[in-house]
Amino acid sequence: MSYITSVGIAVPDNCFDQSQIGKFMIKAMQLDYENSRKLQAIFRSSGIAQRYSVLKDYGKENDFNFYPNTSDFEPFPSTEKRLAEYQQHAIKLSVAAVNNCVAKLSGFNLKSVTHLIVVSCTGMYAPGLDIDLVQQLGLRHDVQRLSINFMGCYAAFNAIKAGDAFCKADGDTTVLVVCVELCSIHFQKQASEDNMLANALFADGAAALMMQSNARSGANLTPTAFHNALSFTAEPQMAWRVGNLGFQMKLTSYVPEIIQGGIRKLTEEMLLKIKMNFADIRHFAIHPGGKKILEVIEQQLGISHDDNKHAYSVLNRYGNMSSATVLFVLDHLLHTLTPENSGENVLSFAFGPGLTLESILFTIQYA
Repeated sequence: MSYITSVGIAVPDNCFDQSQIGKFMIKAMQLDYENSRKLQAIFRSSGIAQRYSVLKDYGKENDFNFYPNTSDFEPFPSTEKRLAEYQQHAIKLSVAAVNNCVAKLSGFNLKSVTHLIVVSCTGMYAPGLDIDLVQQLGLRHDVQRLSINFMGCYAAFNAIKAGDAFCKADGDTTVLVVCVELCSIHFQKQASEDNMLANALFADGAAALMMQSNARSGANLTPTAFHNALSFTAEPQMAWRVGNLGFQMKLTSYVPEIIQGGIRKLTEEMLLKIKMNFADIRHFAIHPGGKKILEVIEQQLGISHDDNKHAYSVLNRYGNMSSATVLFVLDHLLHTLTPENSGENVLSFAFGPGLTLESILFTIQYA
């Protein structure tokens, strides 16, 4: 068996409300009146109140630290400059998330970690974040390491799958999973619809979870089933590419429609595989890829806004932090559980480039 015994989260110090970020975007993207109104409408309908960034500039109108202090923001920061920011900040945020995770485990010693899985799609370098974490956290030098890169918002599910396999292969296993994403360092200023959508959603954050082959005192989540599917279209509706001026997101307004067309089938296939009824699911932990995505899932599965409250809360307070976001949702859920919830089921979804739809069914175990 495998058990998620703790989840920890961390965000940067710089917090900005949507209106602050909107003012920055209008200036940086040099939007005319019509496009300014369009961007403001996207921001107002996002369901996001505030977001966090490792960069201070999103709360400023001038005297920028990272972006050029020129009217057209040229020379626009190179990928090299952006990844230097990633290397500086990703380790700090990751350590903070791990410390938050470990603080919830009474008497836990990081030397007991046997496997380290690091997830990120917003930066890379070598020797990498995994080795930096070994050194900063004082992990054993023989800890087994795995890096999951560039898979986007659903990547945490692949980390959980790997952690589940490690725990089931050895009865004395402790897996530390760390997801860290600095989406804000890849801001793009071209006034395209893709960029407007991305600039309204994405933020920075890190999450860590501990998976163990034995349950610990309190609420544990046991992965019961995994299921994934791909939904192909003539043109990719969600993509993530390395450019000369940062990583470039393709995120069209058709993504909710694609998810709408596939989410019911994904759920039915998973439940058929494990011979379970949808009525047996009591809780939901859905990656808040956007407000519209949450709404179409509710419509297709017949669940309420309240059923989806953990996802809405994370979206409102943090925005979309790519792979880390669904772990924020699980953390929010865990804070609400009591021993009376033991044995109940949690259905979790995440989505990303492909278009990939991932699902996990958890069972709540109280020890």
